[in-house]
Amino acid sequence: MSATPVRRARSVIPGFGITLGFTLTYLSLIVLIPLAGIFLKAAGLGFSGIWEVVSSPRVLASLKLSFGAALVGAAINGVFGPLLAWVFVRYRFFGKRFFDAAVDLPFALPTAVAGIALTALYSPNGWIGQFLTPLGIKVAYTPLGVVVACTFIGLPFVVRTVQPVLEEAEKELEEAAASLGATRWQTITRVILPTVLPAILTGFALAFARAVGEYGSVIFIAGNLPMISEITPLLIIIKLEEFDYAGATAVAGTMLVLSFALLLLINLLQAWVRRRNASAR
Repeated sequence: MSATPVRRARSVIPGFGITLGFTLTYLSLIVLIPLAGIFLKAAGLGFSGIWEVVSSPRVLASLKLSFGAALVGAAINGVFGPLLAWVFVRYRFFGKRFFDAAVDLPFALPTAVAGIALTALYSPNGWIGQFLTPLGIKVAYTPLGVVVACTFIGLPFVVRTVQPVLEEAEKELEEAAASLGATRWQTITRVILPTVLPAILTGFALAFARAVGEYGSVIFIAGNLPMISEITPLLIIIKLEEFDYAGATAVAGTMLVLSFALLLLINLLQAWVRRRNASAR
């Protein structure tokens, strides 16, 4: 007996093979191959050479500042970004459209312009800095200035990620919770927050990813003092200007691995929150 040929089930959406091939090719050309080039260039130093470059005090200090300031800035936006989104969605007030559009300014402004503006505001003789200096708070040319810049550039990511979720949230659930005797705090923590938490985590991840590699808006307000306020992207530029291409790629590869690990952790946390919300329903 001849075996009957097995027919593969036809996909409901045609063209899967072509689209998958195009996706992989495009992703390889734009993302994977350039990133692989970083590791190949750094591999010329060997493991001992890479460790020597990465473990130097100056590189470690810059990594600590870049990732620490990005995490702090994203955390600040993770708290105040949803509050801004809530105000824009639930309230009507004079100038609402103006302030809503102003949130997107970090998207539109060139990064150098943002850095100069922040430095002018927070320098010791700036509009805001002149009031902070007598209090002993120095923002410009310190790590605190880096946190301010990271917060500034990351705010739109959180607001614009949470805002559509709040617009689609069912107000009837809040009214039902209130009618059942729930306090406002209970309504926020048990009804509203579980709904928007995945969006907040997404905005947090986007704000962190933008801030950790930010250059233009940070170098002006940071002061760029080695071991104090020098960010890793600037250190990479310095190594390139010194023609230390292998050292620059070693630092860039380390930054890439750390960023990917943190973003993967955030995505896993986001998936866990979604599964928990789905099981709770």
